[in-house]
Formats: sequence, C-alpha cells, structure tokens
Amino acid sequence: MVYKISDACVACGACEDACPVNAIIKGDVYSITDACIDCGTCADTCPAGAISEG
Repeated sequence: MVYKISDACVACGACEDACPVNAIIKGDVYSITDACIDCGTCADTCPAGAISEG
C-alpha cells in the first residue's frame, strides 16, 4: 500500500530527504509517486504526522 501525504504537510522537506528511493517529489505540494516501496521511512520522519498508509 502506497503512503500518502495529507493536508497537514508543512512542506519541510524531511520526507523527501529521507526517502531511500526518491519517491517523494515537490510540486505545488509534496506527493509520493508509484516508486514508493512502502518502507515507512517518510512517515517515521514527518514531524507533522502528515504521512500515512493510504
């Protein structure tokens, strides 16, 4: 199951830096691509708790 970033995202970039497969990209908002391997590193790193399994 791919992780999703909610509206609680504060655009700090912590998840993008932590992703081992570069599956998080910044556009108007951050998003997680299909390259996600479901490792959960992004969710563990997010200080706002804005990332969850979706």
